Amino acid sequence: MGYGLPSKQTVNAVGGRLQARSVRVGCRLWALDGDRTVQTVVTQVTTAKVREVVDVVTDHVTFRVAPDQMLGTPDGWVHARDTHGTVLAWTHARKLCRQRLVVRPGYEPGYMIGASCADGTVGRNYVSLVVNDEAFAARFAACLTTATGLPTRLESVTRPSGYLQRDAPGYRVRVVSSYLADLMRQYVGGDAHHMRQRFPRVVLRDRETFEGFLDGYTDGDGFRSKSWRGRLLVSANVPFLAELARVIGARFTPRRDGGASHLVVAESWPSRGIFKPEQHALELRESAWTEVREVRLRRVESPKPFTLHSYRLDPARAS
Repeated sequence: MGYGLPSKQTVNAVGGRLQARSVRVGCRLWALDGDRTVQTVVTQVTTAKVREVVDVVTDHVTFRVAPDQMLGTPDGWVHARDTHGTVLAWTHARKLCRQRLVVRPGYEPGYMIGASCADGTVGRNYVSLVVNDEAFAARFAACLTTATGLPTRLESVTRPSGYLQRDAPGYRVRVVSSYLADLMRQYVGGDAHHMRQRFPRVVLRDRETFEGFLDGYTDGDGFRSKSWRGRLLVSANVPFLAELARVIGARFTPRRDGGASHLVVAESWPSRGIFKPEQHALELRESAWTEVREVRLRRVESPKPFTLHSYRLDPARAS
């Protein structure tokens, strides 16, 4: 049957979508390389005439390819005609052209994550922090810029205070970046809501990152004691605090009345020797899985067959 795409099937080029028949040598296309999207260059275009193609219907998109076209699945490469009921590697086409960030490891990303887990907001395409303490907001802004390279600035804002029964002054740091927003959701398990977020195990890469996380979370939802060497962290998200307690080997007893629970973090916790660094990627996983709902065979009986277009790419990939 051959490989390739019918003439009118669209492909994701770096400059925007193109029909398969419009792709030329030298065109730059997007491709998945593991969990990352990368740019490739078309070095050769070949065509073939066939009388059968298949429509692959997934949860997100329907596309048409040659029956023998190889598609990525969790079990390896599978012919398109045999993909019904499995899942395919996939990424959002609309997110291909956005700015990608290189997160610099160390204390700063740890602080950024900790502060966001405590007091931050992760929207569809932005990350923000609104707090009363100007110094806290400034530290968050500086760490975010150092970790991601994104520019930040402090804004003076007011927000309603239930305790004071009036608007109170505050400071906001807001960065518009769908990439960073997706990255923060990835770190906390997919849902950044403070009551549903998971403990971000990415901060266990090394002690420096974890210390940054503790400082950021403490500045947001905790405090350092003046009478003993340690800090107290506060959250109503019991699973979050329970997992953090296991990391540092601390005792943790959640409140039973549904209120916010407290976790005591003594400054001597490293002496327990329980901290174990873990391997976690700082980069965003841009690939996802989409289920194949149906595979439809398309056959032409007329004199005009389908024209398949296939490409040789650099780095070497088959398309």
